[in-house]
Amino acid sequence: MSPVRTVARLFLSTIFVVSGARSIARPTAFVPRAQKVADKVGPLFEKTHPSLPTDPETLVRLNGAAQVAAGFMLATGRLTRPAALVLASTLVPTTLAAHPFWTIKDPQERRHQETHFMKNLGLFGGLLLAAADTQGRPGLAWRASHYAGHSRHALEHGRHNVEHGLQTIGHSGQSLRRAAKTAKREARIAYRAAAAGRKLPS
Repeated sequence: MSPVRTVARLFLSTIFVVSGARSIARPTAFVPRAQKVADKVGPLFEKTHPSLPTDPETLVRLNGAAQVAAGFMLATGRLTRPAALVLASTLVPTTLAAHPFWTIKDPQERRHQETHFMKNLGLFGGLLLAAADTQGRPGLAWRASHYAGHSRHALEHGRHNVEHGLQTIGHSGQSLRRAAKTAKREARIAYRAAAAGRKLPS
């Protein structure tokens, strides 16, 4: 891992580890904002599985735990791509619940929340870049296309071999037919010669 990647991932993950830890330690401060998200996802969770938590305080703690765990993984370079995706997914409900600037009437507060929304949008873009970073190794798309091209080449090579085999069999069949005709012709000649010899006077 290059030093630039190490430092960038450390800086990117710090805010999630800190905010996640605060959510776990003091979830009540985030409950009013999380209530809006809980009201929307709660019925979906209940339909999916009745045992899933739907109260906002538990959702805040779970979101914070996911941010802390994925943040440490991203910072330490372990499973960085899945960790970045997890952080990106936790950022969506947090941003929508905490910074809905489009619903605010006061111009100053609206600009303030819009700035935080754009900041989170930038973090989301950085996490997508981290999730797509293969550290110079071939990505899944390249490997899939490479294997597909290799398979197509193998199939084309196999088809060529089959066609060549069929051509060889065809040539062999023609040779056998010619040999059979020659043998029949020589047999007729020999038969006629033998019959002519029996007709000669002794």
